[in-house]
Amino acid sequence: MNYPFDTTGLCSEEIDRFHDTYQALRENFSIEVTGQIDFRLEDFEVFKHYTELTLKDSYAIKHENNDGYLLFIEACFNALGAKTGINHCREYQAWGLAYLKKDFGRVMIRLETLADKLIELLHPVELDFDEDKAFSDTFYVLVNDRKKAIAAMDRNFRNVVMDVRADDFVIEIINHTVIIGTRKPVTRENALHMAQFVARICSLC
Repeated sequence: MNYPFDTTGLCSEEIDRFHDTYQALRENFSIEVTGQIDFRLEDFEVFKHYTELTLKDSYAIKHENNDGYLLFIEACFNALGAKTGINHCREYQAWGLAYLKKDFGRVMIRLETLADKLIELLHPVELDFDEDKAFSDTFYVLVNDRKKAIAAMDRNFRNVVMDVRADDFVIEIINHTVIIGTRKPVTRENALHMAQFVARICSLC
């Protein structure tokens, strides 16, 4: 069977999961396989702890003059096992990517934890929005340029982030490029969440 994605290194279970994910994307979005595009994933902090990062496949999520992208990546990393020592691990993950009209500077957004709240009491470093308490109570936001980030992270953008239903997702922005994903294996549900975020960002931001 000819699959619309690279099956190199995938076991039968992973192939089925990729195929199920691809079919779900086709049913819900207008997508096209892209050619070779350098998304400069190595620039993003969320990928820095991986020993190796490979873009297996990328799909354009079509939207007028501003396409978004759904990326399948192969991530290699070392994990410490209680009895086995250092294990060399490999995971296949789905990430969304879009290009933004505004320059956000560098931004990291993730769900806020209790530890974050406690640290913030001692060392206030995160960006909060006084006019959007629900957003600020939900997410931990780190930026390198507060003025840029405040201007760019308007109500439309914050609403899109609030509507993401994936668990443990992280958003990173470098100037005009935003990525969203989880460090979990590819699933149909997570890929759809990433694609929905990208599609809305492309239409609103």
